[in-house]
Amino acid sequence: MYHATKKKVHGLLHPEIVGDKHWDKVINVFIITLIILNVIAVMLETVQPIYHKYKDFFDNFDLVSVIIFTVEYVLRVWSSNHEEKYKHQFWGRLKYIASPSALIDLIAILPSYMHAIIGLDLRILRMLRLLRFLRLFRLTAYMKSAHMITNIFKKRKNELGLSFILAIFLVIISSCIMYFAEHLTPGSLFTSIPATIWWSVVTLTTTGYGDMFPVTDIGRIMASVIMLSGVAFFALPAGIITAGFLEEFRNTRKRGSHTCPHCGKVIEGDDANGHEDHKEEH
Repeated sequence: MYHATKKKVHGLLHPEIVGDKHWDKVINVFIITLIILNVIAVMLETVQPIYHKYKDFFDNFDLVSVIIFTVEYVLRVWSSNHEEKYKHQFWGRLKYIASPSALIDLIAILPSYMHAIIGLDLRILRMLRLLRFLRLFRLTAYMKSAHMITNIFKKRKNELGLSFILAIFLVIISSCIMYFAEHLTPGSLFTSIPATIWWSVVTLTTTGYGDMFPVTDIGRIMASVIMLSGVAFFALPAGIITAGFLEEFRNTRKRGSHTCPHCGKVIEGDDANGHEDHKEEH
């Protein structure tokens, strides 16, 4: 009975592992809705007229939410050793508590307890409940998309790393060029290379706040070259990620296709009706 209950609880709170087809979705929808309402409440609390008018409601809502999140957290820790990697009664649960998802859950409820016990106002940290939206990716319907995005970044990490290094080099080089071109001008805002790095980042990312700008002819010429270079260099990561998505989509289509045993024609996985017609022809 004990182990059966633990398995059931674990399945309800971890639908991607041993989930229940109905109640796990109900519970997850309820938790996600509660998270959204908590984030909205934290945002509305910053509006002083609303907060002072509905202070009791906000406090009571937070109390109820923290109790629910605490019960959920305790149940997650209690049932965690149902998984093989957390099998040990004590060390397994301790290992689970130290996992990223469990730490997020703990951080989400800890500020309210600290505020209640020692009077420290850490309500702003309740915004960390927003991180619990990551649970969406545990639902079966979202696992394929999350897995695809992870694969793309893993497969393209070398290219992305190289483009990041090139971007850093470009920022440093452009900062040096603009500093030496502008720093001798009276009243120049390019007072040092570290200060000029801000201009380089803002310019190369095409943000352009306009708080720093060159005034000399040579500075404007060099700034024009730097801007054109920035458009090319900072577009690299987007191109790499796009190529990764296209490759992953092609691989997914290949995995979802099969070969007709009669004629050897490759048939896509979503072309079931056409395949049936094809079989009838044979």
